[in-house]
Amino acid sequence: MRIDGAHGYRLIAAGKPLERFELAALEPAPDEVVVEVLGCGICHTDVGFAIDGVPTRKPLPLVLGHEISGRVIAAGDHAQAWLGRLVVVPAVVPCGNCPACRANRPTICRNQFMPGNDGDGGFATHVRVPARGLCPVPEPLPPGLHPELLSVVADAVTTPWEAIRRACVGPEDVAVFVGVGGVGGFGVQVAAALGAAVIAVDIDPGKLELAAHHGAGLALNSSTMSEKDLKTAVRNFSKQSGRRNIGLKIFETSGTPAGQQTAFGLLDFGGYLAVVGFTPKKVEIRLSNLMALDATARGNWGCPPDQYPDALQLVLRGKVAIDPYVEVHPLDEAPAVFDAVARHSITRRAILKHVANPGQEKP
Repeated sequence: MRIDGAHGYRLIAAGKPLERFELAALEPAPDEVVVEVLGCGICHTDVGFAIDGVPTRKPLPLVLGHEISGRVIAAGDHAQAWLGRLVVVPAVVPCGNCPACRANRPTICRNQFMPGNDGDGGFATHVRVPARGLCPVPEPLPPGLHPELLSVVADAVTTPWEAIRRACVGPEDVAVFVGVGGVGGFGVQVAAALGAAVIAVDIDPGKLELAAHHGAGLALNSSTMSEKDLKTAVRNFSKQSGRRNIGLKIFETSGTPAGQQTAFGLLDFGGYLAVVGFTPKKVEIRLSNLMALDATARGNWGCPPDQYPDALQLVLRGKVAIDPYVEVHPLDEAPAVFDAVARHSITRRAILKHVANPGQEKP
């Protein structure tokens, strides 16, 4: 189908500004849909591709963006039921047939499709994606919750949700989040919604204040504390919380070497460390701590699509607030906004918003 005015912003080469271009006709295959993008979040991973030279699986040029919410405007023969639906597109779409998928490990499917990595993503007015795994969004939305805000459910909400689910966090746990920006801030809220006592650790007073208002029972600025004092504060809070489970549930959500070292250093007897943030830089740790403490460390690459509806429900029921953690910008400001995110001059999760124009599609 041809769509008048359809355009996007693609990465030509690492270190170069995003470039505007006109989208070609988008024809969905039998198991695909075309989504009119209403919002697309800018993730740390996108910055890694554009600035740090982390290679995308599909060679450049490529439209980045894997946090997508929008409405299905075209569908292949096997996906007609999706027409007109408001959806969240999974950040990682597994194939469903490979050995990893059959072993219930869909996030490590080597045939997966990740928008903005395996093919064009959501920094555009429209995107073509597999229909499998789409997360339907019930309408009407609650007051104040707009479709573009739901884009961050695709990664920033569901990735910590999956890490928390794998850690079996519940009311008898103490959960610690190191780095409480987008991903960590949503993680704090998810863990609190599940009944855990939550500690937020960061170096940004503003982020710590926000976390304290959205689920964190204790907020600690690691830049103003010694490692010993940080551990003491965490230990004292854990005792006072009265939670009975043994071992902290620690979530590294900063994606920085310093954050990873801090998180590993907080491990206690029987503790659990979830590595959620990503950095291409190496970290020096004493791995034998895992043995000595009988502790567990685990990572997760995204979230299986079948977990999206449960995570979305927390948002729809007001258990996870999105608006305080994001800021919305017009899609056509994508190059400048992306540059600001890369320079850390935007501290909230930036969302690129495309204003849909009904009736612009042509056969």
